[in-house]
Order: sequence, then C-alpha cells, then structure tokens
Amino acid sequence: MTNTPANDPYSSRTLMRRLWSGYLKYHKWWMALAMVLMVIEGSTLAILSYMLQPMFDNVFAAGNKQAVWWVGGIIFGLFLVRAITQLAQKTIMTRIAQKTSTAMQVDLLRHLMRLDSVFFQKNPPGALMERVQGDTMAVQQVWGVIISGAGRDTISLVSLLGLALSIDWVWTLVAVIGAPLLVVPVYILQKYIRRKTSHMRQQASLRSTRLDEVFHGINPIKLNLLEQYQLGRFTGIIDNIVTAEVKTAASSAMIPSLIDIITGLGFFGVMVVGGQDIIDGEKTIGQFMSFFSAMALAFQPMRRLGSISGVWQVAAASLERLYRLFDTEPTITSPATPAKPVEDTELVMQDVTFAYDDTPVLNGTTLTAEAGKTTALVGASGAGKSTIFNVLTRLVEPQSGKTTVGGTPINELALNDLRGMFSVVTQDALLFDETIRENILLGRTDVTDEQLKDALDSAHVTDFLDKLPQGLDTPAGPRGSNLSGGQRQRVAIARAIL
Repeated sequence: MTNTPANDPYSSRTLMRRLWSGYLKYHKWWMALAMVLMVIEGSTLAILSYMLQPMFDNVFAAGNKQAVWWVGGIIFGLFLVRAITQLAQKTIMTRIAQKTSTAMQVDLLRHLMRLDSVFFQKNPPGALMERVQGDTMAVQQVWGVIISGAGRDTISLVSLLGLALSIDWVWTLVAVIGAPLLVVPVYILQKYIRRKTSHMRQQASLRSTRLDEVFHGINPIKLNLLEQYQLGRFTGIIDNIVTAEVKTAASSAMIPSLIDIITGLGFFGVMVVGGQDIIDGEKTIGQFMSFFSAMALAFQPMRRLGSISGVWQVAAASLERLYRLFDTEPTITSPATPAKPVEDTELVMQDVTFAYDDTPVLNGTTLTAEAGKTTALVGASGAGKSTIFNVLTRLVEPQSGKTTVGGTPINELALNDLRGMFSVVTQDALLFDETIRENILLGRTDVTDEQLKDALDSAHVTDFLDKLPQGLDTPAGPRGSNLSGGQRQRVAIARAIL
C-alpha cells in the first residue's frame, strides 16, 4: 500500500500537526498576540494606499492646503504604528522560535539517550549532533516565516486587494488574471526543494561525522601523515553541500520569481486598461495612483507568501528527519512491573548467544561470578569480554540464553536498578569537559567531604591533585585531555569507588 497524504506519517500536514501539538501550542497566547500585531501592521498598507487618493485629488490637484496637514498626519501615524507593531511582533516571534527549537533539542537528546547501544553503533556521533543542532535550527525559521505569512502578509494582501476591488474590479481582475498559471510550477518546485533539502541535510550529517572523527583521531592522523587525505574527503563533502545549497536556493527563489513575471504582466494590463479609463475621464489620477500603489504594495506580501512553500519544504525535510528519530523506540526497556532490587550479587550466564548483525560473538557462553570474589575474563581481542559486560548490564540483548543476578533474571529488573549495581573503569577512561570534582561526583549531592576524600585517597588521585593549578576544581578538558592517561584512569577509579 502506498502512502498518501492521509496516512503518510511524514506528510506536510502531519508534520505541521505534530509540530503544533508538541511545541507551538504551548505558546498559543504569545502567537495570538503576535498575530494581532501582524494584522494591525498588515492593514496599515491598505490605509496608506487609500490615503494617496485624497493626497493627489484634494491636495495636489485641488490645491487644498489644509488637507496637507491631516493627510500627512495620518500617513505619519500609519508609519509610527507599523514601527511599533513590527518591533513588538518580531521580539515575540524570536522568543517563540528560540523556546520551541531549544525545547526540541532537549527532547531529542532525552529521547536519544534512551535508545539502545546498537543504535549508536549504526549512527555516528557527528550525524546525531547534526540532527540535534542542524535540523532543529533549520526548522527554527519556519515559525516566523509561516506565522508572519498567515498574519501580516495575508492581511496585507487581502486588504490591498479589497481596496483595489473597491476602486475598479476590472483593473483588479486584469492584474491577477495570470495567477492560476502558477499552480503546477509551484507544486513541482515544492517537491524538488524537499528532495534536495533532504539530500543537503544528509551531507551536513556526513560533514559533522567527518569533523568528529578528525578531531577525535588527530594524533593518528598526524603520525600517519593523513592530513591531505582527510582534507580531501572533507572537501568532497563540502562541495556536495554547496551544490545542494545552490540548487535549493535557486529553486526557492524561482517561486517568487514566477510571481514577479505574472505580476509584471498584470501591471502591464492595468496600464493599458486603466490608462484608457483616465484619458476618457472615467477615473481620476488619484484613484489610479491609489490602485497602483495598492497593487505595488501587494507585491512584497505576495512574494513572501509565494516563498513560504519553499521555506516550508526546507523545514519539512528537517522535521521528517527529526520525527523519524523521535519515532525510533528503544527495544531494551524496564519491565512493566520490575522485580525488587536484589541484595545477592552473584552473576550467572547460561548458554548465552549473541551476534552483532551476522557476526557471532558469544556462542553458548556459560559462566558464574560469585559474590565477594574476583572473577577475571581473559581472552584475545574480539573474544567477547566487553560483550559479556554489555549483556550483564543490558546494553545489548542476547538472542538466546539466560542471565541472572542474585537468582533474578536481569530482564525482570528495572534498568536503573540493574545498572546501578555496576561500576566500570575502562582502559580508555571517559571524562567529561568538566572539573575533576564533577567528573567524580557526576551530579551526586549525597557524598560527604569525608567520603570524597576516602575515594580520592583509595584511587591515588591525591598523589597528583596538589600539582594541578586548581586542585579538585581543575577542568579535565575535552575528553580529559588536560590529564595524562594514568591520571584519567585514577579519576575514573575514584568515580567507581563512590
């Protein structure tokens, strides 16, 4: 069955509905206020166009000096109102845009951290960073553009066309008679823009991945003289992004350009028809100038409304990528009714089988790690030692077999209870770009100064702490780069002790 707009979970209508229910609706009153301000701003254009008729007929043609003051005063007041409403609504829209996009970033990171470890093996960090940062930022512009179009530009266009109709419906019909010709080209361009934007976002993910790998592996790159090789790969990705950006921009600009052509033809027709009416004395110069200015002022709202479809397709491509991530559910979760935390820490694996895709790692593994004793796993690289730990902590799920802790199957325990029983110090100790204190406490507030000192002494962190410029509050640097390998391991051991 093929997806139609009605059942496609990533159609434009569905994406907008999810965007509204998930984020925009929480700012509906601010949006309503911004909409009111936009309506006021948009309506001033029609009034401004209308005031040109008395300005030409009463002031310039009739020579009424008194009319200069009230006509000029009204025009000045209109510009003053436009300045105030524009400032206020732009401030409100920026607030909505920032709050919604940052909320989406937080929600996406929260969701990603719930996903299985296998997901992160298939999706490199750079690509996920681009999703969290790049795609949410690409969506951000949609708030202001679409809401401004629905408010200010729509009201401006309707009021200006209403004024034009009140002056002469024939002139108005001539001015817009070519509009139906835009329907098919605009539809085709929308599809093309969405496709090219999706490709561009994928290339942006590759760019982030390449940068992440370069910066993480900078020492091997230097030692193996790979600078030019990595630069060449990065340049290739950048070239693809530039090509996609140019094509997307050109396609988006083509929609208002087509509107320009149709509008130009309309103006030409009005000049032919309207000029004859003025020569015959059926219309005044003031009426023509009022009509002409109304149509000229309608030109920009019409172009902006025309470009909305292109802007939306750009945002929709990123929204689809984001919601596909949101719709990815973890397969490893806590049971609905978890068992009580166990006191006994004996670990037992019985006939456990596990494979990464088609690569078998554990083949009927059986072992027992008794509580209170040290159990060492010794084997060649790739023998499955890390995989056993991942199975015990349910970072991965085996295809078959049974694993228990204290006699309770680990899949019957809440994930937090199970993983809270383990402490880990890896060969390549993971430290965050925080102070040494924060790297040890990891946000815990229940650790006393005495407990912290005991952990520091036991892990021999105190042996080098006095040599650091700020002691325990010295920044560890990105991935612990301010510390030596041995120091990083000692900090990780102190963390594990607590």
